[in-house]
Amino acid sequence: MFEKFIQIWKARDIRKRILFVLALLIIYRLASHIPLPGIDATQLKDFFARNQLFGLLDVFSGGGLSSFSVVMMGVGPYITASIILQLLTMIVPRMEAMQKEGEAGQQRINQYTRLLTVPLGLIQAYGFIILLQQQSQVNLVGNLSAFELFTAMLVATAGTIFLMWLGELITEKKVGNGISLIIFAGIVAGLPGSIRNTLAVYNQSELVNIIIFVIIALITIVAIVFITEGQRNIPISYARQISGNRSIGGVNTHLPLRVNQAGVIPIIFAISVILFPPMIARFFQFASTAWIANAAQFIIQLFANQVFYGIFYFLMVVIFTYFYTAVVFKPEQIAENVQKQGGFIPGIRPGRHTEEYLRGTMNRIILAGALFLGVIAVMPIVVQSFTGIQTLAVGGTSLLIVVSVVIETVKQIDSQLIMRDYEGF
Repeated sequence: MFEKFIQIWKARDIRKRILFVLALLIIYRLASHIPLPGIDATQLKDFFARNQLFGLLDVFSGGGLSSFSVVMMGVGPYITASIILQLLTMIVPRMEAMQKEGEAGQQRINQYTRLLTVPLGLIQAYGFIILLQQQSQVNLVGNLSAFELFTAMLVATAGTIFLMWLGELITEKKVGNGISLIIFAGIVAGLPGSIRNTLAVYNQSELVNIIIFVIIALITIVAIVFITEGQRNIPISYARQISGNRSIGGVNTHLPLRVNQAGVIPIIFAISVILFPPMIARFFQFASTAWIANAAQFIIQLFANQVFYGIFYFLMVVIFTYFYTAVVFKPEQIAENVQKQGGFIPGIRPGRHTEEYLRGTMNRIILAGALFLGVIAVMPIVVQSFTGIQTLAVGGTSLLIVVSVVIETVKQIDSQLIMRDYEGF
């Protein structure tokens, strides 16, 4: 491992890229400490620590939401815009044709994603500010005038656009995905504070719970690596063809089907669905009509129940895993492409039979991935209930993001080193 670090440091171009990325991440962390005015930062952090739903949103904002900084929404609106455009390419024929245009089409889709991020950022900023104002029992946000509200929305949206630009600059350096690294930096930055809070209230009676916590965290990391890298290899054979005096084909290869085909996207979908009912209910909990206020209070209390929240969250993650996989995995296209190239799966007839085989195999594989993501999502609730440690949490979603980003970054750096060796640098 140390030899790899030395090799990376000696490679001048790779070293400059890594230092550039680190500098941009430092700029991002500095921006996350510039707060918007009118906020009680202490009460706000306590509120996010107690609330599971907003705590998950804080993960994707890189910790900016809990400090109500100028980058309070992180890259959340950009991720939402990317998901919307990705779904539209599967539904709208014109968008699908644009995606098939290659690099030019992808650039147009990226431009649409950037443009869609702006209104989504304004809407999301307005929703968060108004929702925090509704928390009258803790008075998180004071009464803002129309001008102050618009200014806060504009600054928060500009912060998201700024992070989007930083992410694209990082991605261009080819040492990791920029958006993922920004989320990764926010998650890692919160770790020292959690450890400090745990040590501040530490006593010998909690030693066993802390050891159990560490063991569970290590097992979780190993499981995430195993599932993230897990795949089913479908054998593909290409028939040998004779063209003049040359023999073409006759190659045996494989088609990899990943266990976690959807990544962390189903968790993002599930968070949006779970957050929506209590968010809307909070706007009506002080309604003048009694039955509306009672219904709103019931919904708020229902989603505050840890058992209901955990079960519903688990089911939503499993359902959205199947949904998103069905959207992005197209067995009919794969079967068609394999047949056009003269390939076939041994023992399976080309065409419709290959499509059915791929769909059935993927459905069996994705069951393990869906259950895994569901367990990862509800893990903080289970671990905190089991150990009683509130200052630390095995954030399954956070660990999934961190491990996935590390694996992706290491692979990209390795590919850069291999390319240098191949080109004789």
